[in-house]
Amino acid sequence: MSTREDHLVELVDDAGQAHGDTTVAEAHQPPGKLHRAFSVVLVNPDGQVLLQRRAAVKTRFPLRWANSCCGHPRPGEALTEAANRRLHEELGTGPVELTEVGVYVYYAEDPTTGRVEFEYDHVLRGEFLPGAPLEPDPDEVAEVRWADPATLETELDRDPRSYAPWLGGVVNRLLRPSGSPSDVPGSTMAPPGSPADDAAERSGGR
Repeated sequence: MSTREDHLVELVDDAGQAHGDTTVAEAHQPPGKLHRAFSVVLVNPDGQVLLQRRAAVKTRFPLRWANSCCGHPRPGEALTEAANRRLHEELGTGPVELTEVGVYVYYAEDPTTGRVEFEYDHVLRGEFLPGAPLEPDPDEVAEVRWADPATLETELDRDPRSYAPWLGGVVNRLLRPSGSPSDVPGSTMAPPGSPADDAAERSGGR
């Protein structure tokens, strides 16, 4: 039976240009292979962002708080299509209109599982409307909560080990959007702030 670890992801260069594919499992084995990913942030009318605590069975950074939803587009798949698919799978919600607010490259090693995150991450913002369904899959999500993004930045500095290492960069892109929206894999948009972002991730800083 196929698992998510067997799914294909799109390998990219530092400019986000695709040059092949590999499995999720292989991409996250040390030293890691740079591949395309997305991070969705759902924002409610009060400006709060939806956070999820990753389930204990996750192979990378389990039980850490992260943004609303993360994932990898299949090779050649539009980012918005992939992101809405994962919103439904993880949170039982969507589809929602998504806007790209930035891209950045990060690298992080999970001290618990030994896996590696080395991702060209597209940050996507979506509006969560009152009354929208929200039914997290317990195999994906341990719990959810709403947070003020500015307050969250302070919490990330104070207690970084409670959060996924990519969350700081995601919140930064949300609060300080950069670049033009794009939902087409292979975008030539360069990661804003790289390699500084990459160095911060390597050192565990934010």
